[in-house]
Amino acid sequence: MKGLETILVIAASVALCLPPVPARASSDGTSPNLGYRLGPEDVLQISVWKDESLTREVLVRPDGMISFPLIGEVQAEGKSAEELQKDLRERLSPFIPDPTVSVAVTKVNSYKIYVVGKVNRPGEYLVGHYSNVMQALSLAGGMTPYASENGIKVLRGEQGHQQTFSFRYGDVKKGNHLEQNILLQRGDVIVVP
Repeated sequence: MKGLETILVIAASVALCLPPVPARASSDGTSPNLGYRLGPEDVLQISVWKDESLTREVLVRPDGMISFPLIGEVQAEGKSAEELQKDLRERLSPFIPDPTVSVAVTKVNSYKIYVVGKVNRPGEYLVGHYSNVMQALSLAGGMTPYASENGIKVLRGEQGHQQTFSFRYGDVKKGNHLEQNILLQRGDVIVVP
């Protein structure tokens, strides 16, 4: 037991020191954009220069929308802060001549991953940075002694379709097939049987 814990700690430490392995290509064959995309529960500070009444903190709702004075409902989920800023500026233009809008992400609350199964601390993890599979397993306290280290799966829901990625911990801890240590995306579920 002590040897397994030592190996897990060493592997996690090494994984944290290495640069992350890029995520696999998405289903259309393109690499994912690593720029931050807004998601539900993120908190934004939106301000319109020279108009205090339009400066406010807003929460991205579960449906991905925000509410803003004069223009109503605006889609925020999936956009970068810059894209949302441009959208707000365009929608405010009929009401305010040449509006100067700024959008800042003040709290990243949407980047959640889930680790379930035979780990020491299964659950939901709010991570404020891009994480790979090894880092997520470390957050969950490592695997229990009866876990199937080569049967781990990463489940990802994209555009209504479920994708599954295999992760063989035994290979990665030996330094083999490191491409399996993919960057996780918002909502990914790691299943440790």
